[in-house]
Amino acid sequence: MSRTDSPISSQDAGPSRRGLLKAVGGVSAALAVGASASALTGGTASAAPATFTHPGMLHAYGELNRAKVYVAAGKEPWLSGWNRLVANAHSASSWTPNPQATVIRGGTGENYGILYNDIHAAYQNALRWKIGGTTANADTAVKILNAWSAKLTTVTGNADRFLAAGIYGYQFANAAELMRGYSGFDLDRFKTMMLDVFYPLNNDFLLNHNTACVTNYWANWDLCTMNSILAIGILCDDAAKYDQAVTYFKNGAGNGSVTHAIPFVYADQGLAQYQESGRDQGHTMMGMGQLATFCEMAWSQGDDLYGYDNNRVMKCAQYIAKYNLGQDVPFTTYTWGTGQSCSQQSQTVIATDSRGQLRPVWDILYYHYAKRRGLSVPYIQAMAESVRPEGGGGDYGSTSGGFDQLGFGTLMYAK
Repeated sequence: MSRTDSPISSQDAGPSRRGLLKAVGGVSAALAVGASASALTGGTASAAPATFTHPGMLHAYGELNRAKVYVAAGKEPWLSGWNRLVANAHSASSWTPNPQATVIRGGTGENYGILYNDIHAAYQNALRWKIGGTTANADTAVKILNAWSAKLTTVTGNADRFLAAGIYGYQFANAAELMRGYSGFDLDRFKTMMLDVFYPLNNDFLLNHNTACVTNYWANWDLCTMNSILAIGILCDDAAKYDQAVTYFKNGAGNGSVTHAIPFVYADQGLAQYQESGRDQGHTMMGMGQLATFCEMAWSQGDDLYGYDNNRVMKCAQYIAKYNLGQDVPFTTYTWGTGQSCSQQSQTVIATDSRGQLRPVWDILYYHYAKRRGLSVPYIQAMAESVRPEGGGGDYGSTSGGFDQLGFGTLMYAK
């Protein structure tokens, strides 16, 4: 079966979070649903809120305040999550940024590790300020953000430049969102950097996929790109960019759209196969983290993509968790087009490489589905318990894979 011939329909399942919030008086009016634009470009839809919520990406006010209150009270598991944060060297207020004019990922002269280390330091210091109230951490976060927005002009390299623009784009925007309104933070200049340096690469990738067949790149490539566009849209109060990302999630032609990223649903088992399941489990779990990030940022703005298409993301997380817990799952042969000619390749078995790897992507999913929604997610729960308390960048290896997720889900999402 080709990538674009999935027999599984894409429909909204049940009321959106905006609808649920409206029912309890949280939102005064539902947004009108507009016509979708081109699935390839992402286009625009009527998904963006009339007024954006700030902070409103991975951490909205409720999550931040809950963590602050429970850490101060010494309650678990928040305290254990907090201890993971303060033990991480990136969260130290003594961190000194090392901004570069040009960041290279892929090819000669790679230096992108400088960027992701500084981003995680900014994010972790911002969390320590938001939860612990320490101005020294806030000042350090701002120092990092300002240093980079004053210097960075180019993200480049081989095709991996698109990964850099996507992963570090959404992560950078999340750090900046936490520092919005803090004295001395040049938010306008930071927005300009995101719009001029990161977004053009994000947009180009979704439009052109590096001139390759639209299904050539693994789902992670689209997903990190979509996350960056969504985060930039929220940071910059840019409804068109927010809509572009959400529309692509629902209808995009590439592997990041939800029915392409999760091509096969086993409804009788409550499971769904991820697009990279036949590749390896490390990238599969990275993709699960990217999906959760996208859904959580949209949730903070009133859109329930967690529940889209009858909880398709949840079924995928259950599938990945079950397999990585050592249990068997079904697998359907996956065929897709590669290169510029869309020549066909197939995966016939699920990959065992990196099976059982631990990444900090599970508590965000567990607390949403089990606690916010009251659903039974035994495999997600077991995976979350195996990683808890989750750490962040620097806790899962010093190479780029250890920084693919911002982490600290136990601290931020426990309920």
